[in-house]
Amino acid sequence: MVNERLRADMATMLDGLGEQFRGIAELQKRRSLLTATVTACDKRIEVTVNADGILIATRFADDILDLGPEEIAENITAAVQAAAAEVAGRGRELMTPLLERKNALPKLSEIIEGAPDLGSMLPTAPAPPMSPPDPARWPTDDSGTTGPRSVVADNDD
Repeated sequence: MVNERLRADMATMLDGLGEQFRGIAELQKRRSLLTATVTACDKRIEVTVNADGILIATRFADDILDLGPEEIAENITAAVQAAAAEVAGRGRELMTPLLERKNALPKLSEIIEGAPDLGSMLPTAPAPPMSPPDPARWPTDDSGTTGPRSVVADNDD
């Protein structure tokens, strides 16, 4: 009797897992096509980001030079952040049905007595900063020069 129940629960879990994988693949495909476009400064600035929030297009109106460099820079930054937040929200909306199905599946701890709840053991990543780094905290290189460092190497060979 216990083995039959365990088999039935395991079959339900495996069916649910297969459905989850198919759902994840479909969501990944749909998410990869997401973009968000935001305008700023009375539509003088338009930015578009992809599903990862990476800037993929920037357009300026003919009268963009009526603005100062600082105003342009600040508004580009704000527009890109707003577009990235919008596309991230739409990505979360896509995930909602999948998460609801996942939450309906039995947990390992419900099937096997004493098993840990693996979901609660996963660490969560901290949110990345939304402002530039503090120049006072930039490292000094071997020559004594202080400044920002890039993790991307120059390929000017």
